[in-house]
Amino acid sequence: MKLLVLVLNETDNLNEILEGFLDIGIRGATVIDSTGMGRILSPHVPLFGGLSHLFSGERPANKVVFSIIQQDCFLQEAISMVERVVGDFKEPGTGILFTLDVDNVLGLAGNIRDCSSNSTT
Repeated sequence: MKLLVLVLNETDNLNEILEGFLDIGIRGATVIDSTGMGRILSPHVPLFGGLSHLFSGERPANKVVFSIIQQDCFLQEAISMVERVVGDFKEPGTGILFTLDVDNVLGLAGNIRDCSSNSTT
């Protein structure tokens, strides 16, 4: 099992990503608001203050999406889908995606489909 963590800077893409998870067969995710270090420190630290013009007009928060992926076959599908939506993460301001191994999970609903089903993406 893996924990997929996505820090999403362009929050307009959130619904498309969550719907993509459902299409893949990933049943659930948790979404929380977050704020990056640069935005918090920009008024207080000269290095970040000089970059404050980059933040003007932007949303004050990012979204962090957490999803437990029970079967490895869904993991690459999920990552590929997110990259199709947001880009390849090479552009500044795209966000961050990473995964962590998970040993024990309680209270997790099963997948919508299993790995042997045909992909819907």
